[in-house]
Amino acid sequence: MADTEECRAALEQLSRNMSGADGKVRTAAALDRSLSCWLTDLDLTFTGVLRGGRIQDLDETPGAPAHRAEIRLAMASDDLVALVGGRLNFASAWAGGRVRLEAGFRDLLRLRTLL
Repeated sequence: MADTEECRAALEQLSRNMSGADGKVRTAAALDRSLSCWLTDLDLTFTGVLRGGRIQDLDETPGAPAHRAEIRLAMASDDLVALVGGRLNFASAWAGGRVRLEAGFRDLLRLRTLL
């Protein structure tokens, strides 16, 4: 199980990856939406804002998300680290139920470019 600092580092790396992207990926990441990532095994939620192609205002709180973010992720801590590190394919993890992604229909259409 990954610890809190490894998960924070993974989310910060994801933010850097998105900000350095170009083309369709950059367009898809350019949403302005609230974001939550609940790490089920740690029972810890990271929240922030996806703005300008980066995750900003990243904060952590114990437990499941207290508020419903516009883009919601849920997964185990090891899966987050593996996804960002390129060792786990997002589409396969999502289809297999290892990762949950919830968002509005239009956001899901835009985010599919990131998958």
